[in-house]
Amino acid sequence: MAKFDFRLQSASRLLAIPAAALALTVSPVNADNGIAVMMNQAKIVRLARDADTIVVGNPAIVDAAVQDARTVVLTGKGFGITNLVVLDDAGEPIVDEEVYVRRNSSRTLRVYRRANVQTLSCTPFCEGAYKSEAEQASDAEMSAGSQ
Repeated sequence: MAKFDFRLQSASRLLAIPAAALALTVSPVNADNGIAVMMNQAKIVRLARDADTIVVGNPAIVDAAVQDARTVVLTGKGFGITNLVVLDDAGEPIVDEEVYVRRNSSRTLRVYRRANVQTLSCTPFCEGAYKSEAEQASDAEMSAGSQ
């Protein structure tokens, strides 16, 4: 009986190793743990109570505009992760979340020709897409890395 238990434990350990390795290799940043904002797009954040102070960790990544005491509009300005802190008049936090700004990949096509990157907006026909300074910088960094 003890031998049977040992085999079961060994088999379960062998199965756990590939599962753990898979979890380590396939763990992209999960925007579900924070606020996801698309580059060059706005996202409305509704607050549970009136805000007094709004702080953005890095305004080069996301901009916060106050619509009213309970509404903040976030706009993705640059790629990356920053944070948003909203405090009430007593200094108590209403929001303390990470903000992820990423590229909107739906309805876009990226064409790589050696070191050149071209982004097309396909809505429904593919045409050259507008690129912000942050997107141009990102493309330049990727091009420099591939040379």
